[in-house]
Amino acid sequence: MTRMIYHMCPAERWREAVRGGTYRGTADDLRDGFIHFSTAQQVAETAARHYAGLTDLLLLEVSADALGQDLRWEPSRGGALFPHLYGSLPLSAVTRVEPLELDANGVHVLPAGLE
Repeated sequence: MTRMIYHMCPAERWREAVRGGTYRGTADDLRDGFIHFSTAQQVAETAARHYAGLTDLLLLEVSADALGQDLRWEPSRGGALFPHLYGSLPLSAVTRVEPLELDANGVHVLPAGLE
């Protein structure tokens, strides 16, 4: 069974990655030295905490198994383990890209199964 993890990024950053053939992360990822991911159970809180009210965001669904040893599970918020990728994200590991729209209350609408 393939484990899926999730990453949020500005749409323009993703378009640049597709044009250039590699994704190195958001400004926060570059600052921190790794690409931040969330599990399906962590996505909603991550969106609310770090991306509240932001428009033009995409949600990338990524095969964790395709990332190899560069993916590490490290404690973060409240001691929960979060996936962090130390290196570039291979575009081939991305299985789905979904826009994150805002509802009437300014909350991101997540794809089915991730709410």
